[in-house]
Amino acid sequence: MRTRILLILFLAFSLEGMAQTNFIRKAKIEFERKTNTHRLYFSGETDSWADEFKKLIPQFRTDYFDLLIDEGKSIYRPGREVEQKNSGFFESPAITNTVYTDLSKGASTSQKQVFETLFLLQDSLKKYTWKLEPETRTIAGYECRKAITRICDSVVVVAFYSDEIVPSAGPESFNGLPGAILGLAVPRLYTTWFATKVEVLSDKDEKSILPPSKGKKADDKVMVATVDAAIKNWGDKYHDRSIWFITL
Repeated sequence: MRTRILLILFLAFSLEGMAQTNFIRKAKIEFERKTNTHRLYFSGETDSWADEFKKLIPQFRTDYFDLLIDEGKSIYRPGREVEQKNSGFFESPAITNTVYTDLSKGASTSQKQVFETLFLLQDSLKKYTWKLEPETRTIAGYECRKAITRICDSVVVVAFYSDEIVPSAGPESFNGLPGAILGLAVPRLYTTWFATKVEVLSDKDEKSILPPSKGKKADDKVMVATVDAAIKNWGDKYHDRSIWFITL
């Protein structure tokens, strides 16, 4: 009898706690993407030419992206613009990426400018093997839990997700966690994405969650093979980082 009473009390408190949590199913999330361009392009370089190029570009490049989430679909796209020095050299990659995901169908459509070619990539949703960690941190007012995965076999990706925002979406093509990703870091690309604010999705934004339609149709494998052939003589460091960026 006592066990039954304790069970009833436990369930009552659990349901009360769930009722007090406002789970979000539709949202507009702004991300600040920051790249350490000096580390990205010149790490390990000791020649004087590297020092001269560093003078031409700021150490950090900051860009903003919006992630719009509506139940089973989302779109990640360039957000507000900020004034910053444009050197014409060593521009930060992937600053115009647009990624549409249909979680219910397990499909994605991405638009990526790679060198002179605008690709329109239609493929199945990327699947990541995530390892959940006990570490937490607060991002944009939400408590987030840490998770780790890898891309291209060896490149570590660190994410922080909130289960208060239900759809499994995130920056670029990242997904598959029990909630939306609000923080992301790829140390070997010296780049981070962190949510700056989470807003209610407006009717106007909701109607704009549509897949991109312009570009050379391909899938990830075709795009990677095309780029790989074009930059095979760049040297391992620059070649590998270029491939990592386009596969985000």
